Amino acid sequence: MLRLASYNLHKCRGLTGPHAPGRNLAVIRDLKPDIIALQEVDFRFGARPEALPRALIERETGLVPAEINGRSGENSLGWHGQTILMRPDLASAAVVRRLPLPGLEPRGAVAIRLPGLTVIGLHLGLARSSRRAQLARISGQAARIAGDNIVIMGDFNEWRHEIGLESLAGFRVIAPGPSYPAPLPRFRLDRIAMSHHLELIESGVFHGANAREASDHLPIWAEIRLP
Repeated sequence: MLRLASYNLHKCRGLTGPHAPGRNLAVIRDLKPDIIALQEVDFRFGARPEALPRALIERETGLVPAEINGRSGENSLGWHGQTILMRPDLASAAVVRRLPLPGLEPRGAVAIRLPGLTVIGLHLGLARSSRRAQLARISGQAARIAGDNIVIMGDFNEWRHEIGLESLAGFRVIAPGPSYPAPLPRFRLDRIAMSHHLELIESGVFHGANAREASDHLPIWAEIRLP
C-alpha cells in the first residue's frame, strides 16, 4: 500500500507572504506521504531559484526530491516549478523523465518510473484549450513510457469535472474535495487520476498542520494498493 499526495506550494508564500517554507514542510511532514507531487516549488522569474529549500527537505520530512536532469535553473529544485518527493528507498529505484507540454505558457510534467508503478506530476495551464492538449500529450506519453499501473496527479487548474478531462477516459479520476482557495475551499482543482488496475483504499483533502495558512491550495492524498 502506498500513500500518495499532491500539493501546490504557491512558492511557499502562503496567501500573501512572507516566504516561509517551514510551514509547507510541516504540512508535508504531517501528511506522511510515500510519494508527493509538488507544484510551484521554485520562484517564477529570473534564474528561478528554489522556493522550497532542498537542504531542508529530507531533514524535515524524511523524503528526497527526484533527481531531474535539466532543471529550470542551476539553483532550481524542479522543472517548470514541479518536482516529486519520495521515500529514499523508492528514490533509489526511480527513473525520472521530463515530459514537455504544449500550450500558451511554458509547462512540463515530471514522471518517475518505479518497479510496478509510474507516477506523473503535473501543473496544467490556465486556458482549457491548453489543458486539453497537455492532458492528451501526457496520456499519450504515459502509454509509451509506463506499464499498466499509472498515477497522474497535480494541480489540474480545471474548475469543472464533466469537461476538459476527456483524455483521461481510461483512468479513474479522483477529486477528493475542494482544495482551493485554502482558507475557504470551494473548487476541486487538485486531482489524482489512476489506472483501473490500482485499488483506491481512501482519499481526502488534508487540513492539518495549519495547511490553510501555508499555501493557497490544500494538499490532497490517496492511499492505493498495487495489484
